Amino acid sequence: MTKSSRFGYGETLERLTDAIIKAGNTIFASIDQSAAARSVGSTLRPTTLLIFGNPKGGTFLMEAFPLVALELPLKLLIWEEDSKVNLSYVPMSEIAARYSVAGMDTRIQAMDAALDSLTGAVAVGR
Repeated sequence: MTKSSRFGYGETLERLTDAIIKAGNTIFASIDQSAAARSVGSTLRPTTLLIFGNPKGGTFLMEAFPLVALELPLKLLIWEEDSKVNLSYVPMSEIAARYSVAGMDTRIQAMDAALDSLTGAVAVGR
């Protein structure tokens, strides 16, 4: 899923970080991938990967379906291309389908709704 932000790169990253925390999630890592590229003498468009989650949502899924831990915590990519800031993520419903998760529809729908809400706070058209 990719959405366009209505804000610049820095403001998008700041607003998303704040929204993730205010929603009760933990940001486990914020990886500035463009800085990593610079560290090896290369260039990369502004790109940051946020790794975040809430054990209330993911723990039960990982207990019942251990391979889901390959995808959790959730990830949200903020990247800029041609002066346009994008937000990309894999919906939890796609992750669940990939690992044949069954019987967790309410939890998966809630995680998808949370991702939509978080990104919707900065996306164009919201």
